[in-house]
Amino acid sequence: MIQVLTIIQAVSGLLLIVCILLQQRGTGLSGAFGGEGNVYRAKRGVEKILFMVTIGVAIIFFASSLARIFLA
Repeated sequence: MIQVLTIIQAVSGLLLIVCILLQQRGTGLSGAFGGEGNVYRAKRGVEKILFMVTIGVAIIFFASSLARIFLA
């Protein structure tokens, strides 16, 4: 059972990294030096789906981590 959880945790960890890297980056420090000012905006389309998938993968990763701790 622990081996299955290890595989689930590794795959969900990699998916979480990919999902985070695929999300559109904000302005970062350029906003402090006169960059784009609209910080708050609505997520639509693929961006919203990717955001929801990221949350789901994070929950799976967290749950598999807790399960491994309790079973070990």
